Amino acid sequence: SFRERGFYRVLLLPTERQAEKGKRPETIDLNQTPPDDVNSYGRDRLLLLIDRLKLKAGDEDNRSRIAESVEQAFDEGSGRCTVVPALRGRDEPPEDGIPTHEFSAHFERDGMQFEEPTPQLFSFNSPVGACPTCQGFGRVAGLDEDLVIPNKELSIREGALAPFRGDKWSKHFKDLVAVAAEEGLNIDCPYRELEDWEREIVWEGKGDYIGLKGFFRFLEENSYKRHYRIFRARFRGYSECPDCEGHRLCDDALYVKVGGDTVERKHIGEICAMTTREARDYFEELALTEYEQEVAGRVMEELRERSRYLVDVGLDYLTLDRLSQTLSGGETQRINLSTSLGSSLVGSLYVLDEPTVGLHPRDNERLIDILQRLRDLGNTVLVVEHDPVTMEAADQLVDLGPGSGAFGGAVVFQGTYDEIREDDDSLTGQYLSGRKEIAVPEDRRPVDEDDVLVVENARQHNLKNIDVTIPLGTITCVTGVSGSGKSTLTNQTLFEGLHRLKGGSGDGKVGAHDTIRGHENVEAVEMVDQQSIGRSPRSNPATYTNAFDGVRRLFADTRQANVHGYDKGFFSFNTSGGRCEECEGQGVVKVEMQFLADLYLECEACNGQRYKKEALDVTYNGKTIADVLDMTVDEAAEFFEGERAVTNKLDTLQEIGLGYLTLGQPSTTLSGGGSSDRTLYIFDEPTTGLHFDDIKLLLNAFDRLVEDGHSVLIIEHNLDVIKYADYVIDLGPEGGDEGGEVVASGTPEEGAACGESHTGRFLQDVL
Repeated sequence: SFRERGFYRVLLLPTERQAEKGKRPETIDLNQTPPDDVNSYGRDRLLLLIDRLKLKAGDEDNRSRIAESVEQAFDEGSGRCTVVPALRGRDEPPEDGIPTHEFSAHFERDGMQFEEPTPQLFSFNSPVGACPTCQGFGRVAGLDEDLVIPNKELSIREGALAPFRGDKWSKHFKDLVAVAAEEGLNIDCPYRELEDWEREIVWEGKGDYIGLKGFFRFLEENSYKRHYRIFRARFRGYSECPDCEGHRLCDDALYVKVGGDTVERKHIGEICAMTTREARDYFEELALTEYEQEVAGRVMEELRERSRYLVDVGLDYLTLDRLSQTLSGGETQRINLSTSLGSSLVGSLYVLDEPTVGLHPRDNERLIDILQRLRDLGNTVLVVEHDPVTMEAADQLVDLGPGSGAFGGAVVFQGTYDEIREDDDSLTGQYLSGRKEIAVPEDRRPVDEDDVLVVENARQHNLKNIDVTIPLGTITCVTGVSGSGKSTLTNQTLFEGLHRLKGGSGDGKVGAHDTIRGHENVEAVEMVDQQSIGRSPRSNPATYTNAFDGVRRLFADTRQANVHGYDKGFFSFNTSGGRCEECEGQGVVKVEMQFLADLYLECEACNGQRYKKEALDVTYNGKTIADVLDMTVDEAAEFFEGERAVTNKLDTLQEIGLGYLTLGQPSTTLSGGGSSDRTLYIFDEPTTGLHFDDIKLLLNAFDRLVEDGHSVLIIEHNLDVIKYADYVIDLGPEGGDEGGEVVASGTPEEGAACGESHTGRFLQDVL
């Protein structure tokens, strides 16, 4: 085929041994040598001869010929060209053989061909850059190491390997013990202290020992047996992708590194695993050459500026690769705020809804400084906020009220911070001036050493193997700067751990710890956070508190209902009977908007009343069931006075400041601050969205819970709540890797006396 295309010679390179003996490259004429003889030499020694020429200085024709020959060589060689120097006459070859100079149009090194870098190569959302094994997710379905070895503090002899604990598979445990004796593997130290080669034996196997991976392969191969499938499923989960090591990108992207003399060389995955503070320092210290500065100077300015803004808004503990679905609302707002700062827009209106949510008092000043910088750039900043420090920094305050719900909606005050403190009509002003206050309790409940929960050796995420004592029968606050480990300890470790111990189930993963001592001192555990009580029009305060059960029973006992044979179920809008079937008792009809959020429009058949005419004909003291659902909690409590089955439930809502809610108000219209006030045990920042006066009512509700024999544990930054608590557990001292320690524990006064506690410093001003 070469001859058909006009090529009649190939160059045969000597073998390595022949070259050492002085053998030169040999030209083979394809017209004289049979193709089979040529192919017998092997393709790695054969080069297609494009041209032979002598170099002559200053010969323009020669330069043109070289250019054409090189272009042809690259074309015929699929982007590769080799230059072989010819020896003159009787010249002896060099001792290390005749050098060949290889050129490639490809992006390659050490025999490996790489993808030429483009922005898409470094994006895990692009098929170009995503790791082909995990499709850019960083995790793959398979074995969950935390389920296979749930307690890494146990040794192998103590039963660290969960699959081999029972009699059924104990043979593999005995095989491992035998191999351990031969190889010197330590089976008496905690699993987490094993060296890499020891873990490799545990997982990969050796000798007669099958290994954990081999054992699960055996189960998979025999998965036609139901009990094998069930046993294997107990240990399934998502684990780090073995190919990209969780970095989510393909090898070509991870081969590219930046760094050098001033900082360690890192690929993009390693940089994304840094916290924003570490990334800021890395980019500040990264030195570029003059050429690199020309190419990437503007990009470096942006990186340094944006990482600096992320630190300035109090997010120095977040890693760059943190999943957005794991961020709190406040963290998301502050990330958006840092983006706005980076854009340097002017003449814009910024609206922020409680940006201090989840922010420690220490970080408030940094946030306020950023808001003022946005203002000074020529923007208008509108903030919905209950934080007194942020109010003090504002140029104008607009106070709405005077009450909440139907009793609000009026502008009570507009003016400066100093003016609102003097205003008698403003409830906010009365608290800011100190005329009203949330007082420090005169007595704090004592800690009963026999009535406590103790989380031992908590070590999930950044928790540093800590033991934490939580007194029961008290109001206890878990405090600390953002990222110090509060949620990891309280939600992921304590709540999920207790939930499992009490027979609960769910998708939540239990944070790593040894045990929870004293769990028998509580009968149940509940988590109350800022999530709504239910996100459909069927859910409302009346149904959530079970007050509606009593209302329906009263309507079913009326004479009209008895004549027609209507029972309690007839007055439910969740089942067929008296409800409007057009909207199925919702009062609204859902209109799906494809790529937009669904719309809810008032039902034309019942005009939003939820019920058929037959049900609405039945009245109780002159009111229909629809009229009752339109009442506020306060109005219903007065209307049903004496009917304890109803008012007992409504009294609680009134006491915690929710008397303004309408009984039938769909939970899709409830704010987080209102609907989180349905209580039990563990609260995650319950003051979010609450005014000083609402917080006072909430603290009264906490007191009632404790008086009824319950215990209250609160994650909180609000100083009014912290100073009111019986016991404070302060984590820190900083966020991220520098957190996870118990900095202080005891009464608020004891916390305030701790010099290392950031929370304690601010408590001194309010105690």
